[in-house]
Amino acid sequence: MDNAAQSTTYTALARRYRPQGFDEVIGQEHIAQTLRNSILQNRVGHAYLFTGARGVGKTSTARIFAKALNCPDSHDGMPCNRCDVCESVAAGRDVDVLEIDGASNTGVDNIRDLRANANVMSMRSKYKIYIIDEVHMLSKSAFAALLKTLEEPPPNVKFFFCTTDPQKLPDTILSRCQRFDFGTISLPKIIDRLASIAEQEKIAVEPAALELVARRAAGSMRDSQSIFDQLLAGADKSVTAADVHRLLGTASDERLMELFAAIIGRNRPETLSLFSHALAEGAQLGEMIDQILNYLRDLMVLAAEATNIPLLSVSETNRESLGKQASSWGLNTVVAALQIASETKLKMQRVTSGRAFVELALIRLTLLEQLQSLDALLAELSAPCAANVVIEKKKPDLTALPVATERTPSAAVVESAASVAAEPVIAEPATESPQVEAAELLRSHETDSDGTDTTNGANSTSNFEPGKESVFWSQVLAELGDDLGPHVRKATAVAIRGPNRLEFSFPKSYLFAKSFCEKPDIRARLEKTVSRIAGKPVSVGMSVMDEPTTDEPKTPPPATRRLDLSTGGDPFVEKAIELFGGKVMKKDVLVRPTE
Repeated sequence: MDNAAQSTTYTALARRYRPQGFDEVIGQEHIAQTLRNSILQNRVGHAYLFTGARGVGKTSTARIFAKALNCPDSHDGMPCNRCDVCESVAAGRDVDVLEIDGASNTGVDNIRDLRANANVMSMRSKYKIYIIDEVHMLSKSAFAALLKTLEEPPPNVKFFFCTTDPQKLPDTILSRCQRFDFGTISLPKIIDRLASIAEQEKIAVEPAALELVARRAAGSMRDSQSIFDQLLAGADKSVTAADVHRLLGTASDERLMELFAAIIGRNRPETLSLFSHALAEGAQLGEMIDQILNYLRDLMVLAAEATNIPLLSVSETNRESLGKQASSWGLNTVVAALQIASETKLKMQRVTSGRAFVELALIRLTLLEQLQSLDALLAELSAPCAANVVIEKKKPDLTALPVATERTPSAAVVESAASVAAEPVIAEPATESPQVEAAELLRSHETDSDGTDTTNGANSTSNFEPGKESVFWSQVLAELGDDLGPHVRKATAVAIRGPNRLEFSFPKSYLFAKSFCEKPDIRARLEKTVSRIAGKPVSVGMSVMDEPTTDEPKTPPPATRRLDLSTGGDPFVEKAIELFGGKVMKKDVLVRPTE
């Protein structure tokens, strides 16, 4: 046969190597075995739903099932693939096995014709079978028209539905079908199938090329065969990995690893040079950003120590090298890099200057240092350090000593989800002035090795007396949990009244905190904590502070204060603004607990 004749009769690889029996279905062996057993046990249902991604064998399995049901020479639940019925079903021209495209026959009139024809007996086979592909494309009225026939079909009518989007099917349809979910096909199975096709086509293909094609197919056997068909069309007698990269517009594994070695090493000129060379060698911009995303995903998997998860960006032979890069960068940095790359991918869909966006993302990746989690930073900044206690500077009153200002650790809120702790305010050096008497009391507070609180040689019980409210109150606040502590800290003044009475007051703006603390169970918990620290039974009283009568201007509520937009020279805030391009919206004082 000459070349002209061959070109008119050529059949695509995906059609020529389509599975013809249950034993040829790759990656869905459990479904094939279940359908085969239903034939052997005479338990065939009237409606089946095959769901899954594209190219995983849904329609092929439906055809094999139809052949096995109608083949006059079937054996052990398998079609013979030699009789006229099997050949006509495989070719899609059998009179009793009707394949309907759901995307082209969406209307209710099409389903009415189907219902009318379903009542007509089959011509030559045992069953009349309808295979409806992309069934989710049917209209709502079409589904309603199909429902009655599907619920009570004629005796010898079977329905096989195939769809990539089962969520669009009404529940009334789903409940009347036996559903089989087709999973994606594993990488080794796709590689084995492509190697078998290459052998039958008598073309030598490098194993690396087969792996590249299989990775690109993302679990779809049909996609892999379509790419492979295109690849063989441009090959002479052999196919290499370089041929695959040229066809797909991707960069080689070596180029990709060199690029990320430069990024992790913060070598910005080398990073841009390698990226430019990759584009000059034929890599496409969209494919490159996808490769970068997959590479960062692999680094994240390895940094998370998930050793049994397959790689998506490079060959498994490079796992050790990627593991070293992941360890060098750290999980937090890899996650931040992955977020930058994903944002870049999203922005590229709306602009024409895609290369500039990718190069900007690469430079931002080189600016990333080994990041620590915010929890670790806050824990480090909250380490005990008596020198950094912030005291509300008011003249001490022996009957109602103001409480040391203690705030929940917070951070400067930076846009782009970047937060850094604000610079702690350092208390002034101790002097003989009465304003820092409370600070001196707190600095003298220590804890013995056996857990007994001491202050200047006195035990915790001696702290429960007028004049030592600040020291005792700091012990109480340190013992409260996260649910009760934030409410109690709203109190601004505390006083010890007599040997067994502790009173504290709330500003009128914190009445909710006062009402919360007055709940019987909360008050009982608070009194239990206070009594344990005092070493004797102590009752607790709460009140509302009177408005100040002085002429001093009132402090505006937090909601009306102007935002402090300065960084205060804090290196953490300045670094966060540099990395994430944000700005300071709020600054709070971080207080370290006393020892």
